Amino acid sequence: MRVLVVEDDLVGYAVQVGLKEAGYAVDWVKDGVSADHALANESYVLVVLDIGLPRMSGLDVLKRLRQRDAVMPVIILTAMDMVEDRIRGLDAGADDYLPKPFDMGELIARVRSLIRRAGRSPAPLLRTAGVVLEPAAHQVTYNQQEVDLTAKEFSVLHVLMRNAGKVLSRSQIEQQLYAWGEEVASNAVEVHIHHLRRKLFPEIIETVRGVGYLIAGSDHQKAGGRS
Repeated sequence: MRVLVVEDDLVGYAVQVGLKEAGYAVDWVKDGVSADHALANESYVLVVLDIGLPRMSGLDVLKRLRQRDAVMPVIILTAMDMVEDRIRGLDAGADDYLPKPFDMGELIARVRSLIRRAGRSPAPLLRTAGVVLEPAAHQVTYNQQEVDLTAKEFSVLHVLMRNAGKVLSRSQIEQQLYAWGEEVASNAVEVHIHHLRRKLFPEIIETVRGVGYLIAGSDHQKAGGRS
């Protein structure tokens, strides 16, 4: 899942590192204009937004985001912890508010909670065909046995299970896996899917020729014609 961090000091670097370690793909920008451009042109599941930014304030970035009817959750990070500042942020469209300094574990827990509440991950556990994925624990089991996945394999499985029943193209999957500047091999998604099929079972991910990949819902009866 891809997250945008908007922060103009070293806190941004720490948040980027913390979220990456938690399994998110993270883009980091340091001013309001760059944030506004990224939000207008890229797809994110959540935004971590500072208020005191150069070139355009965080509140103006947030207002412009909501004016475009974007519903992605926004967590405001700021050293301004007056009640009036919290009210202004929430009235502008923020979903949560965390004053600096903060604990990274708490921020990551709030990120997970907001993504769930936004409907991007409708339940703490995702299940299909004997596979159970726990986003918070970053754990996958198959038939009650834990499966060892790399971070990217987990992310591919998470994206597909969150969109069970929908066909996702390779580019749609890549958008959720990789941040700006990350080198992406042309067959990276295919390799991750090959490993998932080997570690779980071959039929868990269907290939829809010329379109993309699909994990069926748990009540789906598997049929022939897969590749």
